[in-house]
Amino acid sequence: MTETPVHHALWPAPLASGAVDATITVPGSKSVTNRGLVLAALAAEPGWLRRPLRSRDTLLMAEALRALGVGIEEAVGPDGSGEAWRVIPAGLHGPATVDVGNAGTVMRFLPPVATLADGPIRFDGDPRSYERPLGGVIDGLRALGARVDDDNRGALPMTVHGAGALEGGRVEIDASSSSQFVSALLLSAPRFNQGVEVRHVGAKLPSLPHIRMTVDMLRCVGAQVDEPETGGEPNVWRVSHSALLGRDLTVEPDLSNAQPFLAAALITGGTVVIPDWPARTTQPGDQLRRIFTEMGGTCQLTDRGLVFKGSGRIHGIDVDLSEVGELTPGIAAVAALADSPSTLRGVAHLRLHETDRLAALTKEINELGGDVTETEDGLHIRPRPLHGGVFHTYDDHRMATAGAIIGLAVEGVQVENVATTAKTLPDFPEMWDAMLTGTGS
Repeated sequence: MTETPVHHALWPAPLASGAVDATITVPGSKSVTNRGLVLAALAAEPGWLRRPLRSRDTLLMAEALRALGVGIEEAVGPDGSGEAWRVIPAGLHGPATVDVGNAGTVMRFLPPVATLADGPIRFDGDPRSYERPLGGVIDGLRALGARVDDDNRGALPMTVHGAGALEGGRVEIDASSSSQFVSALLLSAPRFNQGVEVRHVGAKLPSLPHIRMTVDMLRCVGAQVDEPETGGEPNVWRVSHSALLGRDLTVEPDLSNAQPFLAAALITGGTVVIPDWPARTTQPGDQLRRIFTEMGGTCQLTDRGLVFKGSGRIHGIDVDLSEVGELTPGIAAVAALADSPSTLRGVAHLRLHETDRLAALTKEINELGGDVTETEDGLHIRPRPLHGGVFHTYDDHRMATAGAIIGLAVEGVQVENVATTAKTLPDFPEMWDAMLTGTGS
């Protein structure tokens, strides 16, 4: 885990004065936006990305693709329905430098794209990005014929020497530390001369819904994909060589970013409505409906969107979060306020995320008076009366929202560097205040 920052501003997390009653319009999905940008950039014709998320991670992706020669224009959607990006594919070229920040999707999805460029593409980013696993992508690309210089670190910084094409074919990788390794190879695979056959050969794959999202989006732009979900071999995905279609894609709300607002309803016994919650989706955040219902809430999909209500009581939970690891910080924050212990399992891979999330959650909740212990693959949380204090975030957006959740019920919580929420949820402090004062939508 990275060292505790000591120089960031402290944000006094607002204490809830009563039951919240709010409608929260959640910005678009980061996962869908960044996949949509990559697929549109590789298409054979221009496309639209409507209601994209504009956050640090997605702006980094857009700027990286522009550096490679892709046209991404700010525009009004084709039906006049609001802001959109018009993506105009072009011949990919270098030399160029890509700033990945600390965005896993950028650092993993774009090296395969870079193999299709003419010239060297250098990848660099925030200091924490150097510590995040990338070996599965690097090894996979080398096995498929790419030249990658990383000084044998298996991590950033590195340079991909694009040759204008990649042969592709069959490759075995260990993606047990990040499902993004699989998605990265699949997204560019239609442009590889032989397509690709990706075989995962490691321990259990985390975050499978994100791979399903990749597969669904590939099919939407005309790719042919064989996968385990549709009768294929376990842990094997095949994508055929083909042209990709330019599409008009509307980005769904980011359901994982709805988590802190739904948690507020659960904690305060209030009601939160999330408009445009999809009836069918591959987003992992959709599992919040089940998880938070088990923890004491009720929910209903209506014409208004998802209506979630808290009962005024929070129950502990024993849950496998291997497919929805990104939800762990928010669930841990709620569990620390519950009426019984919780065990969160299947998330050992979180030690390799924006920070070591398991160590960070343990330290920060315990320093507020909690009783959290790390297990081999998760956390055990025994609720205790909590007190105020500084909740450090380690430049991790989901740690920041976890601190805000606890602050609803615990007076005096100060969240360090709440601005890090801009990674995926711009204007979070303003949205949080509006929810609590009933002035927002």
